[in-house]
Amino acid sequence: MRVLLTGAFGNIGVSTLDELLRQGHQVRCFDVPTRRNRQTARHYRKNIEVFWGDLRNQDAITRAVQDQQIAIHLAFIIPTLSITGINCEEKPNLAYQVNVGGTQNLINALQAMHEPAKMIFSSSLHIYGQTQDSPPPRITTDPVHPIEHYSHHKVKCEAMLRASSLEWLIVRFAAVLPLDLKLDPGMFDVPLNNRIEYVHTRDVGLALANAIRCESVWGKTLHIGGGPACQYYYDEIVQKIMDTVGIGMLPERAFGIVPFCTDWLDTTESQGLLHYQRYTLDDYVRELKTLMGFRRILARWFRPFVRASLLRKSPYYHKTNLGAAHGLVG
Repeated sequence: MRVLLTGAFGNIGVSTLDELLRQGHQVRCFDVPTRRNRQTARHYRKNIEVFWGDLRNQDAITRAVQDQQIAIHLAFIIPTLSITGINCEEKPNLAYQVNVGGTQNLINALQAMHEPAKMIFSSSLHIYGQTQDSPPPRITTDPVHPIEHYSHHKVKCEAMLRASSLEWLIVRFAAVLPLDLKLDPGMFDVPLNNRIEYVHTRDVGLALANAIRCESVWGKTLHIGGGPACQYYYDEIVQKIMDTVGIGMLPERAFGIVPFCTDWLDTTESQGLLHYQRYTLDDYVRELKTLMGFRRILARWFRPFVRASLLRKSPYYHKTNLGAAHGLVG
């Protein structure tokens, strides 16, 4: 099939692109022309068609959708770990224009087609808000309680798509860690006792590619997560990753205490339809170990300095240490 993939050169985008090509689809990639994206695109050479553009430009989107049968919409400015280098919580107006305005532009372009393409929209478990006081897992009919700009944008886009005349699928992702891992300050915002579900980026790519061939998915909202084998408490994930990169577990006081918008998900329906759950967090850390190579040895050599540098990024560690110095905490 002819597939338009927005955000094609991001974390999930590349995994989806690889799987779409493996399954024999013709893929048109739409993304912003950053240096990194251009480098990624060159790896695929003549196997893809690339449309560089901005979601805020209706004309660019209209050109990109021509002759396409499916649109997989991944492009979004996110809170942390975004390859755009923009944090949607720090630049909410720009993020709204790209996230909500851009999604509306895509919906408009698809609806204007002589034979409108179907649309798959990538949403997030963040839309449920703080749910640690509710028994898991989350189901897709749970009420949504967005608390930050990002999740408000996702909820708005879901509503716009449901109100459109298109055939659609909404997929709400669990935590998808990039293989090109960067230890972002946002990692400290999640309490160590927070429930969180992991899903491998390549499993997400497989789910999206398989959805194209599954007639039963249209009009549904599905969770895409790793399943029961990938349901953790956050301290388990941090421990595995920190040990793998050679830094070791960080102090509990470096992490926040306000419940974070992650949880375990019911993925029974999505797995039954899309058959995508293959990898676990252990597979991820093995790949991470291989990709880091000699950098793991360097991290071990300079471990005290690396740990100190990383802890300086935590807004909580500094406060607790300052409080202890003034006799405020133990």
